[in-house]
Amino acid sequence: MNRICAERPRILVVDDEEPILFSLHDYLTAQGYQVDCARDIREATALCLATNYLAVIADLRLSGTGSMEGLESLQGVKERSPATATILLTAYGSPAVDREARRRKVDVILSKPISLSTLARVLSDLPKRQEPPDQ
Repeated sequence: MNRICAERPRILVVDDEEPILFSLHDYLTAQGYQVDCARDIREATALCLATNYLAVIADLRLSGTGSMEGLESLQGVKERSPATATILLTAYGSPAVDREARRRKVDVILSKPISLSTLARVLSDLPKRQEPPDQ
């Protein structure tokens, strides 16, 4: 097995609420992922420029009511790294948010509160979905 395959998949979690960052970090690390955390769009962008991620998980609202910075962050990820899966978490879901997320090519939209086991299931499906077709 080559070194890249032996490495644990890397995930970035972007949320402005530290308790959520800590709980997702601890849970996903226990599930076998390498987890980086960012509290805002600036931190997330810097990490994404320096690291390749299997997935980026971002909260919709990073700086208060009405913001959609998480969605903007995920759009930037897709523009720089189309193979990286993008997952939007939101407690403010609506048909308009869903449409905008799809327009920006977000892969998965999950409503808060979300069970950690559901998130783990979504992440475990990603490598299968992203494997190249048999040749």
